[in-house]
Amino acid sequence: MLADRVKNLQASGIRKIFELVASMEDPINLSIGQADYDVPDTIKDEAIRAIQEGFNRYTVTQGIPELNEKIRRDLLDRFAYEPEGSLVTCGVSGGLLLSFLCLLNPGDEVLLPDPYFVMYKILTELVGAVPVYYDLYPDFRLRRKELESKISSKTRLILINTPSNPTGGVLSAAELQMVAQVARAHDLLVVSDEIYDRFVYSDTFASPCQFCPERLIHLGGFSKTYGMPGWRMGYATGPSEVLDKMMILQQFSFVCAPSFAQKAVLRALDYDMSDKIEEYRGKRDLVFEGLAEHFDVVRPEGSFYIFPKLPPGTTGVEFTQEAVENNVLIVPGSAFSRRDTHFRISFAAADEKLEKGVKILSRLARKLHV
Repeated sequence: MLADRVKNLQASGIRKIFELVASMEDPINLSIGQADYDVPDTIKDEAIRAIQEGFNRYTVTQGIPELNEKIRRDLLDRFAYEPEGSLVTCGVSGGLLLSFLCLLNPGDEVLLPDPYFVMYKILTELVGAVPVYYDLYPDFRLRRKELESKISSKTRLILINTPSNPTGGVLSAAELQMVAQVARAHDLLVVSDEIYDRFVYSDTFASPCQFCPERLIHLGGFSKTYGMPGWRMGYATGPSEVLDKMMILQQFSFVCAPSFAQKAVLRALDYDMSDKIEEYRGKRDLVFEGLAEHFDVVRPEGSFYIFPKLPPGTTGVEFTQEAVENNVLIVPGSAFSRRDTHFRISFAAADEKLEKGVKILSRLARKLHV
C-alpha cells in the first residue's frame, strides 16, 4: 500500500521524547529545540493587526515584495551579499525540501556533516539521493582532507549547518573559505542552513554567502530568534536559476508562507533581540561550566545546544533512560549521528531548570563512573 520512499520512515527520537513530556509531571525538559521565550508583543501586535485587517488570503508564492526586499537588505548589511533570487519559505524545513527537490536526482550523493540535524538524512533519502557523511568529531571542526575524501563522481552538493544543531559549533571564516574552494574545485553546490545565525556567542559570524554566492543556496529563518517556530517562517536565497524553480515548486506544494506572519516578520527584522542572545550566552556558560567537570564536552559557540560525550561504558539509550527516571529529558546522540557516543542538551530553558538538570546529569555521570 505504501510508497517505497516512506516504508522505512520512522518518527524521530526527538519527537518521541516530545510526546513523553505529556506523561511526566513537571519534567526538566532539556530536549526541545525552540527558545523558551515568546514572540515579543510588538511583533504579535503586527500579526494580530494583519489578521484583523483581512490579510488572511494567499500571498504571491515568493512572499510579499517588501519582505523579500528587507531580507535582501539585511543580508547586504551583514555579509555584503546581494543574492540574485529570494523566496519566503514555510520554515527552513520547507526551504530544505524545495532545494533538495530542485537540485538532486536519484542516485546523487550529498555530503552531510556528522553529527547532523535529523532532517538532513531523511530528506536526502526521500528525494532518492544518497547521504555521505563527513566527520566533524572530536572537536566539531570541518577539515579539508576529511571533506574531500568523501567526494566521488556522484557527489552533487555539500550541506553545512552553522551554528550547528546538535553541537553548537560555528564554522569559522577559514573553514567556509575552504568549503568554497572545494565546491569550486569539484563543481559542487553548497546548501547552508543558518537558522541559528543570531545565536552566536563570539564577536563575529561568517556565512558562506561571503565566499561562494554563485553556487550557494542560503537558508535562514525567524523561528528560533523571535520565538515563533509555529509560524513557519523561513527564506531561501541564491542563484535565480535555482530560486525560480524553487518558487514554482512551492506554488505546487506549500503555495506560500503564512500571510499574517509575513507582515509580522517585517516588524521583527527591526526588533533588537540582543538582550535575549546575551541571556542565552549566560545559559551556555551555566551549562558548559556545570558539565565540564564530569563530562568530556566542547564549549558551544552558537545555537542553544551542547553535545557532551556519554559517560564511559554506557549507551545513549541507557543514559537517556537514567535521565528520564530522574525527571530529566535529553536526546541520545545517535538521533543525530552514526555514532552512539554523545547526547544532546538544549539549554533553551529557565536557568533554574538548567541548574537542576546539570546537577542531576553530573550526579548520574559520577554514579556511572564508579
